[in-house]
Amino acid sequence: MSALTKFYRGEGVDRRGRTLADLWAFDDARMEGVHDFIQWIFPTREPSLYNPDAPLLTDSDVDEFRSDPRLRANLLRSFERFLAFLGLRYQDGAVVEAPDYDTKKVVFQGFNHNWLRITRVLASTRLLGLEGPGRAFFDFLKARRDAGASGVTADTFRYWEDAALRD
Repeated sequence: MSALTKFYRGEGVDRRGRTLADLWAFDDARMEGVHDFIQWIFPTREPSLYNPDAPLLTDSDVDEFRSDPRLRANLLRSFERFLAFLGLRYQDGAVVEAPDYDTKKVVFQGFNHNWLRITRVLASTRLLGLEGPGRAFFDFLKARRDAGASGVTADTFRYWEDAALRD
């Protein structure tokens, strides 16, 4: 079992000694200000420029996530926490605005580090067996962009599309 899957099972800690539950408990201000947690809750195969000590997904990790409902349930909980940070929620197979969306939608109105986080979330959910929720998130982002309700650049949107839909 890798350090990452051990962490995701709630049996291990990240490089700073935090558990998965500790990261879920971050309030929005802490999620905004801390930059070394996202790579643990949404791992990918790509190294992070901001957290070079972050784990990278291996084929074995991907296989474990795809075959273990507990790992995917914990990933879904991470996904739902990230959506809440953005003022969104996953409901009935779709990503929709939460009641506090208007106070948090600033994330979509100008480039910031959360755009990079969104790319990571889309890639991680696709790789680790949460294609439906990840696709629902991408569909929400696309609808906002198509409606002219976001400041997302064409370049950023291509990254999101690639992360969400790549084979």
